[in-house]
Order: sequence, then structure tokens, then C-alpha cells
Amino acid sequence: MIYEHRVYQVTAGRAGEFLKIYEAEGLAIITRYAKLVGCWTTESGVLNSVVFIWAYEDFGHRTAQRAKLGADPEWQAFVPKILPFLVHQESRFLLPAAFSPLS
Repeated sequence: MIYEHRVYQVTAGRAGEFLKIYEAEGLAIITRYAKLVGCWTTESGVLNSVVFIWAYEDFGHRTAQRAKLGADPEWQAFVPKILPFLVHQESRFLLPAAFSPLS
């Protein structure tokens, strides 16, 4: 199992609006292709950020699932709705240690 730690920095004051649109229109689409572990907003560090953790079987699974997501017409129609909110996007891959509860 691998985990993708994906951070979206959004325009100041717009995180709530971003999350409403994402939940209402995007979440049902992306969860066809990835397992949502959690979603958070930041209170320290880089502010105005939304953090998602997505689970995949391995890198190959993630690559295949992201390709399917990118080809999904519903996702293609959704993405332009969130782009105006984004200031910066970052993605990190986390591999659980053997003793991790999420391994």
C-alpha cells in the first residue's frame, strides 16, 4: 500500500468554497479511482491549504488509476471548476513502515 499526500494551496479565504465544490461535484468521481483516507485544512505551516491522503495498492495501481481518472469525461468537466481556487499544488508519496497501523 502507498499513500499520496496531496496538498492544494487555495486563494486566501476560499478553502470553504473549494471544499464545498470538491465534496459536491468531485469527490464521487475521484473515489471511483482512489480510496480517500482523509481530508484536512491547515491551521499552521502553509495556510489556506487543503490536504488529502489517497491510498493505492502500489505505484503501478496509482499510475493506472490516475490515467483512468484523467480520461473520465466527468472529471475533465469538473477540473476547470476548481482551477481558479488553486495557488499551488504538491504531491508526496508515503510508504508505511512495517509497524504503521495503515500498512
